[in-house]
Amino acid sequence: MAVITSANLANAIVKLVAADALPALTGNLVMGNLVNRDFEPTLAQAGDTVNVPIPPTLIANNLAEGSSVVTQSPNLGNAQIKLDTHAEATFQIPDVTKVLAVPDLLKLYMQPAMVALAERIETDLLNLYAQFSANAPVGTAGSPLTEAAVDAAETALFEAKVPMGEPKYLVVDANAYSALRQIPRFSEYGTAGEAGLRALVDGSVGRIKDFYVMRSQFVAKTGSSPVTTHNLAFTKSSIGLVVRRLPQPLPGTGAIAEYAELGNFGMRVVMTYQPNTLAQQFTVDVLYGAAVLRNNFGVQVNS
Repeated sequence: MAVITSANLANAIVKLVAADALPALTGNLVMGNLVNRDFEPTLAQAGDTVNVPIPPTLIANNLAEGSSVVTQSPNLGNAQIKLDTHAEATFQIPDVTKVLAVPDLLKLYMQPAMVALAERIETDLLNLYAQFSANAPVGTAGSPLTEAAVDAAETALFEAKVPMGEPKYLVVDANAYSALRQIPRFSEYGTAGEAGLRALVDGSVGRIKDFYVMRSQFVAKTGSSPVTTHNLAFTKSSIGLVVRRLPQPLPGTGAIAEYAELGNFGMRVVMTYQPNTLAQQFTVDVLYGAAVLRNNFGVQVNS
């Protein structure tokens, strides 16, 4: 029978916090769940650079009778993503042992921390809009988003040879989302069927012009009169989010760390004791970088 000690109790508390941390974070992400996430459990430091390979382009040649194949020497493309963001959210729990007895207390402490990290990641990803320069922006600044602008964005991605089977996403702000679900053809049962009924009753746009439409409170806005809202139409392969492990604290420093990793996302949870407040301090942090991988697979949709 294992003996319960203060050491393994402390480790159990950190593991419990870590187990609840990542599902709470990913559940608050919009953009973070749509882009190409790259995670490896290798240690890294802020400022490191990760090379992300991009598939090459090949040409189909006509093989005439009696002729030889044309050997091509494709070169993998390369996108360098710098791990330039070390985001953290720190909170204190006065009586940490209550967390083990009442798990709902942990959620009360964890939720604000996870929301803060999710908001930071969402903001950084949506601020990449300016790097999508291969396709001309569509829509009009300061004006409601129209069906024509959405149609133009889809056409631009088709012309950019986005694979037919690759999902396309349109992330917009609250006003643009509201404008889309008020387009008569998409919000009435008589013209859009069940989808129109959902838009009218549930308030859910769903899918328009081959885009899965989602809204975010962190869509970038610039200018003052008029304000330009930089909604974004893109595919998963157009944006990369690279996450890497942070090192463990130095032994003997009184800090206990545990990693929370799920799929291709990971973070670190560190617990320390704060004698000034007689409380346990938890820091949830993540090291990541974000960049555009395929410039022509994204379009700014202004409103």
